[in-house]
Amino acid sequence: MNIHEYQGKSILKSFGVAVQEGIVAETTEQAAAAAKQIMDTYKCDGVVVKAQIHAGGRGKGGGVKFAPSLDKAKEVASNIIGMQLITPQTSKEGKKVHKVLVAQDVYYKGANEPKEFYMSVLLDRAKGRNTIVYSTEGGMDIEHVAEHTPEKIWKEEIDPRVGLQGFQARKIAFNLGLSGNAHKDMVKFVNSLYKAYESIDASLFEINPVLKTSDDKIIAVDSKVTFDDNALYRHPDYAAMRDITEEDPTDVEARNAELNYVKLDGNVGCMVNGAGLAMATMDIIKLSGGEPANFLDVGGTANAERVEKAFRIILKDKNVKAILVNIFGGIVRCDRVAQGIVDAYKNMGNIEVPIIVRLQGTNADLAKKLIDESGLKVYSAIEFHEAAALVNKLLKA
Repeated sequence: MNIHEYQGKSILKSFGVAVQEGIVAETTEQAAAAAKQIMDTYKCDGVVVKAQIHAGGRGKGGGVKFAPSLDKAKEVASNIIGMQLITPQTSKEGKKVHKVLVAQDVYYKGANEPKEFYMSVLLDRAKGRNTIVYSTEGGMDIEHVAEHTPEKIWKEEIDPRVGLQGFQARKIAFNLGLSGNAHKDMVKFVNSLYKAYESIDASLFEINPVLKTSDDKIIAVDSKVTFDDNALYRHPDYAAMRDITEEDPTDVEARNAELNYVKLDGNVGCMVNGAGLAMATMDIIKLSGGEPANFLDVGGTANAERVEKAFRIILKDKNVKAILVNIFGGIVRCDRVAQGIVDAYKNMGNIEVPIIVRLQGTNADLAKKLIDESGLKVYSAIEFHEAAALVNKLLKA
């Protein structure tokens, strides 16, 4: 699960991470009031108005603007709220902006020049260790840095047996070229950031940029936070931060129906019970000449209602030319699944795409008979190779 910048900053702040302060606004009037409050509270000459969407590169798309006055803040907010923001990380259609973060200007003049860094914490799955990735080249073009000058990016692996050590935090601050108060502040920043990452069961914390201000303070100017969905049950307060307007409506519908669904770019829809069987089903679709259009695991309760919901979700994808239902009847009986498919088919009316059904396991023979005698445009198969041959045949028809 992803959350907005302002939500990520509130979590960081609760763990002692210094952040760029701001107030979220959903209307231009709220933005103007927020700007006045920020400028009065923090004695800054302007504010930054930042679009709140689940995508990076907002500045490149015009979603982050500096406003040097209250009038300008209101004007900028009116332009950003409601805009269709296109960034390098959105689709070509972009995302509609529903709210903005009005934040303090932290690039003020002082004894030193401000300096931007990059820092993230994530799991290195190959090594099974949390890793802090950081660079002196923070800002909007970190992807360019990673591609063209990877030597400017460092990694610090955390041993899970002992956690983040003091010398590692100091090493990070040293590699970033910091000294004095900035060095001390960065050590504190790294420790607090890592504590936040571990405590909330995050799968990613990305701060770009981490800013050394002109008076040597270290603060998070941005925040991108991704939660491990499997651990959200332990954090209902964070789960409540989910913004479904930022998610694909089909994904939301599938989650509400308790279906494990991932949309892909192919032409054959899949409905399977069990993640392993789903992966094998996608392989056989590929080998038969098709492309899987989705991963959809209905779980162990493949009744008529659940099957109908799954069909409706699959058929929302206009690229689907056929559907392969592949169910292993271990706990669930195949004949009940078959009856569920027939009932769902009749409830939905005319389904234009062909459906191939492979049911294997308890009462598979009865299930095949139910499908064959239904009179519906449903093709039954027992073996994997039969299902593959039907997929191939129907795609070429």
